[in-house]
Amino acid sequence: MENIIEPESYKIQKPENWAPTINDDQLIDYIQESDFSNKQVEEGRDFCYFLDKVYYTSDTENSEYACVAYTLNEPSNLESASVRDVVVEENETYLIHRISVLRDGVLIDKIADTKIKVLDSENQSEGGILSSNKKVNITIKDLRLYDVLITEDSRTKVFTDRDFMRKEFLKYVYVTPSTYWAYGKYKFSFINDRKEKIAYKKTFYRDEEGNVLQPEINFLEKGERYVIEKENYINSFDSNREIAPFIDFATNRNWIDLSNYISPLYEEIYSKASLAEFAPKLVEKLDAIADQDEKLQFAIDYVQNHVYYIYNADEMNGHKPQEPSVTYENKQGDCKAKSVLLKVVLDYINVDSSVVLVNFNSDHYIKYYLPSLLTFNHVIVKINYKGGVYFVDATSRDEFGLIENRGYIYFMHYLEVKPNLELQIKEPYRFPYYGINEKADFNAQNNTGTLKLVTTYKGNRANYMRKYFKNTNKREIIDSWNNFLFYTLNYSNDRNGTDIRTIFKGAAIEIVSDDKKQNEFTIQYNASIENPYFTDAEKNRFLMYFDRNVVKNGARDFMHTDLLFWHNFDNEKYEINLTTDQKIDTQEKYTIQESTITNPYFDFTSRKKVTKNGASINIDYKPLINLEIPSEDFEDFRNAHHEVADSNFGIGIDIIEEGLLNMLKYSFKKRLK
Repeated sequence: MENIIEPESYKIQKPENWAPTINDDQLIDYIQESDFSNKQVEEGRDFCYFLDKVYYTSDTENSEYACVAYTLNEPSNLESASVRDVVVEENETYLIHRISVLRDGVLIDKIADTKIKVLDSENQSEGGILSSNKKVNITIKDLRLYDVLITEDSRTKVFTDRDFMRKEFLKYVYVTPSTYWAYGKYKFSFINDRKEKIAYKKTFYRDEEGNVLQPEINFLEKGERYVIEKENYINSFDSNREIAPFIDFATNRNWIDLSNYISPLYEEIYSKASLAEFAPKLVEKLDAIADQDEKLQFAIDYVQNHVYYIYNADEMNGHKPQEPSVTYENKQGDCKAKSVLLKVVLDYINVDSSVVLVNFNSDHYIKYYLPSLLTFNHVIVKINYKGGVYFVDATSRDEFGLIENRGYIYFMHYLEVKPNLELQIKEPYRFPYYGINEKADFNAQNNTGTLKLVTTYKGNRANYMRKYFKNTNKREIIDSWNNFLFYTLNYSNDRNGTDIRTIFKGAAIEIVSDDKKQNEFTIQYNASIENPYFTDAEKNRFLMYFDRNVVKNGARDFMHTDLLFWHNFDNEKYEINLTTDQKIDTQEKYTIQESTITNPYFDFTSRKKVTKNGASINIDYKPLINLEIPSEDFEDFRNAHHEVADSNFGIGIDIIEEGLLNMLKYSFKKRLK
């Protein structure tokens, strides 16, 4: 066997005494064909003869064990089995117990044919992310199609002093296995060897009709285990429309217990030293700003942009926050360190704030989880200012504006780091401003169109567009706008396949203004277009402008049994003006159609003005955001979006062609209406 050895990352040894003991004869006995296995193979799928998984937790370590045997009938599975990577954390060891194949009824040990390398997990060590994770690369030579591969291994994380929170608390989420595999035998065991009681909560399990059962909570004392055993098992949930059943295991605590545990750790750090003591130059700059709004903006900008964000994956849940004096001196820190520094600065300028724990990735699931500090993976700052509540991510960069104009963070659940607090819910929100405010003027004269768009972005939109224009090639930006307009003006239906650059002549886009205080970013696009009209198969001409961004297809197409639709759209306002030197049909149904939609979750209006040579529409869209749409309200919500999509997201005008036959055709069309 060829090894490049880093002993702390992996070992080859027998399983621990809490793990199952499986000898070679038992392995061969487990790997028996059956009607069930033959059916899966006939359907062209690989088959797992058995999977035995164990999660073991004690006051000194967390470990996971697995012994599995599966077919290599599919070339893709053979390829992934031959070379694979296992990422291990700091102080975690990957233990290899067995690598074998069953070939033509003979069990062959493949340890001798295994090459193991230990590498730094470099994909996790860039962009301010520090990681001492290691990647154990395992290559098994001479695996063959139709082998049965048997692997037995463990991962063991031994706690250090820095892992005091993992010593104190356990959180583990068991998720039912992939729907691809069929299992002859399947077993999962959770072993509690901790002194504290472990709670476990079963969620999204279903009855025989597919209805979700009520969550079930039980407990494990020290030395007890929870076991799932199944035979001829296929996990049959609908992965496209259902949440996989899962079991949340956590140390038995409530949210108040947890807030009382964490808050003293932060309070101790806040009180280490005053801002004036360790940051006199920063204090001098703050004192020189008379306006409190601007002082608050400066404080946030300073921590976000002058202190480098370093995310140490191993330490996120494993140590106390860094002292603010150290963060200021080194000009770097993780989310906890930067948030604590920001709070200390805000305390100095008498702005009420607190640190809060969040998990944006798992926010939807927090309401289903058991209470645990290990649920959270990020720290931000809550600011109470002039009657408003704002959330600021101290790790963000390139954000601008007074507090009410800065980027908005979408999430629902958070734990404020103060004593005696429950898990809190962030309130639904209505923006006081428009994220997009756009005016489009499209004028067709002598069969040439001139198009002008002036767009003002604000808040999140301004932050994003500012970065986009800074980091993107100008030609690429213009192509992006041209492509958008190719569909908006309906040219995709009468000149598809044409080089878009030849349609939009002299296209140019420029930044008109960038107000960093109001966080408003305004751009202007100009182009000319020969033959600006869309022409249908009957040679009828139309001037059209339908902005598909107004239509929220995510809401219209949403289909999920368990997830609720997360509502997170911006306020939007559009003025679209179409003019021509041709006579138009001023009574055409869709040209004059207006709409008023008043849904509990958004208001939408479109108002029009039609003249003999043109038409205008004003669109106003204001949603209630940062909430999940209740299932009982969703179909009305969806139908309201269908109404928006029913020609209310823009405007089109029909050209009345000159000539007696065309006038007769127009008159006949009017009589048919």
